[in-house]
Formats: sequence, structure tokens, C-alpha cells
Amino acid sequence: MLVLVINSGSSSLKYQVRDVEAANVLTEGLIEKIGMGNGGEGDGEIIGPRDHAEALEQVDAAIHQELGELELAAVGHRVVHGGERFSEPVLIDNEITRAIERLNPLAPLHNPANVLGIRAISKKWPDMPQVAVFDTAFHRTLPEHAWRYAVPDELYTNHGIRRYGFHGTSHEFVTQRAAAMLDLPVEEFDGVIAHLGNGASVTAIQGGKSVDTSMGFTPLEGLVMGTRSGDLDPSILVFLARAGWSTEDIDSMLNRQSGLKGLAGNNDMRSVVEASEAGDAKASMALAVASYRLAKYIGGYHVAAGGAKAIVFTAGIGENSHQFRALVGEHLAALGIQLDAGLNQVRSKLARVISAADSAIPVLVVPTDEEQAIAEATAAVVRG
Repeated sequence: MLVLVINSGSSSLKYQVRDVEAANVLTEGLIEKIGMGNGGEGDGEIIGPRDHAEALEQVDAAIHQELGELELAAVGHRVVHGGERFSEPVLIDNEITRAIERLNPLAPLHNPANVLGIRAISKKWPDMPQVAVFDTAFHRTLPEHAWRYAVPDELYTNHGIRRYGFHGTSHEFVTQRAAAMLDLPVEEFDGVIAHLGNGASVTAIQGGKSVDTSMGFTPLEGLVMGTRSGDLDPSILVFLARAGWSTEDIDSMLNRQSGLKGLAGNNDMRSVVEASEAGDAKASMALAVASYRLAKYIGGYHVAAGGAKAIVFTAGIGENSHQFRALVGEHLAALGIQLDAGLNQVRSKLARVISAADSAIPVLVVPTDEEQAIAEATAAVVRG
């Protein structure tokens, strides 16, 4: 069964064609600068595809050039925000598309672009089954005491302000793989999953389900990320507003100028590690802040999970930065967790154990594959 997986951004369209059963990528690519002019977004002569429909024509041409004539069974879309309505992948129709659009205020940078991709597919292949797979869906199992904020109830009832959580597709995929590594039914897996990339989140898993997660109403809350601040005192925002900062200034600072970039001047973990090893004090402090924040969350989520049976690192940094994993591991010694220095430094694309034999809790590295997860979910919905 061949599934086209689409991750649509406001000016980009990332795609893969997956053979679901073989878990193979047959072809993949990225179309950029959609609707962008040579003078910037929407200004000057258009230098990329005019819209997502034109970008999709390029995708179609590239697929046929690479693979020849083939029959796609379905298209699976990554949709960032499913709100409270969507707790599982769904077959897309006009009503579902409008429902996703109604969630635009909760993810203004993502959901509108996701809908553009959906509409482009509908226009080109009107009979093609499409499935929406939501980043938030896996976290719909959070108990109310975990998703509630301690603010007046009207903020939730009138505006939907609550913890939603993100990276759910990755967290669910890795949960299943980690349970299999430990020879456990997924329903018996309790653990802590750390998805660490330029965006980063950590999730407490109990009985194979998400029971708490670090990202909240938006992907800004929680861990120190590449350019996002993660947790901070909300009064700082009030202070800045009173000092004359606009909401746009504050938003840009928190989402684009903070995190590793704010502390070390660079949002690339590899560069920050290299700078730290070369004696850069700011880079070393950035790593100390980020690793300490993550270790605190892991300790708390060990409690939330009812006693973790594994700590799992995944995504670009989690899978590849042995230096950052080692820094986090140092903080976890109080839980009896010990990394094996040799195993931790092994570079591999395979799932593996990196903890010492006498570690109280095993520590795993499990590569994530969100596109395969989307393809599998798409196939399951279409077959169903």
C-alpha cells in the first residue's frame, strides 16, 4: 500500500511516498518558497510555486520522474492542532476540513498551511482518500488535572485555553517501539519519552498512554529548545509589555530569539556542543540550563508515569547528541540511573540501550519516524 505523506507549511511542502508494509521511503522531497517573491513574502516577482496547488504539480512530476507510473492508495497529512475534537486520525471530507480551519486561532502558523495542502490534494485528486493525523491527538488522554491551568474557568470554556501537547505522533510511535524493545505489551509500558530536536518536548507515558506532557497551549511551553524559551515566569511578559514591548516583539523574542540561540547565540545543538568543548562559557551555560530543565521534567514525569520502566531519547538531538544525553544523565543519578559511557557514544540508526547494567531504570535511544507513523495511521483509517 503506497501512501503519500504531506507536511505542508505556509511556504513549503515536504513529502514522502511510503510503502507502508515494507516501511520504506520510495521517494521524498521538499518544495520551498511557495508564494514568495524576490522581495520577501508576497513582495516582488514570485520565485517559487505560486501556491500549494502549483507546488503539488511539482510533487506529482517529481514522483512520476522517480518512480514512473504508480497508484497511490491515499494521502496522509500531518496536522499540528486537533483541539479537543480530534483524538485520533480521521478521513477528511469538507466538514473535517472546515473543522480544522476553525482551529486556526490555536495554531495560526501551522493549521492554515495544513489546510492549504489538503485543499490542493482535493483539487488535483478529488477521489483520493485523505487522512488527517494530528500532533495533539495522542495527548487527548491527559487527565484533567494535568491539562488544566490554574486560571479562571472562563478562559477554558470561552477560549479553549488548556494544555494540548504536541509531537504526539512521534511520542506514540516511540512508545510502541520502546515497549517492543522491553518485550512488553504497549498497554503495560510506563515511561518517559524525550523528543529532542529544534523543538523539544517530554511526555509521561502510563499504560501506553500520554498522561502528561511539557508543551502546553502552544509548543512554547516546557523545555529549552533551539529558539524557544520554554518555561518562564509569566510576569516577565507583563513587565515587558509595561516597558513598551509589543505583543509581536514578545512573541518573536520567545519563539525565535530565545532557547539555545538566546543563551549561546546559536540554535544548532552540534555547534553549541562544539563551542562548549572549545571553552565557550555561554555555550556551556546553555547546555547546563537545557540539560537541567530536561532532567527536572524527567524526574517529575517518573512520578507522573507511576514509576518509569524506561527513559527514552528520540529525534535529532535525542538520537545523535551523546554529549547532551550524558549531561542529562549526570542529573539523573539521584534516581539510580546510570549511562554506560561507551554505549552512549555509539552512533547508530538502530534502537538501542545506552544505560549501564546496574542502572535502576533502562535508558533507550529509539529513532522516531513520524512519516512512517502517519503512513501507518493513514492506511489503518482507509482500510477501516
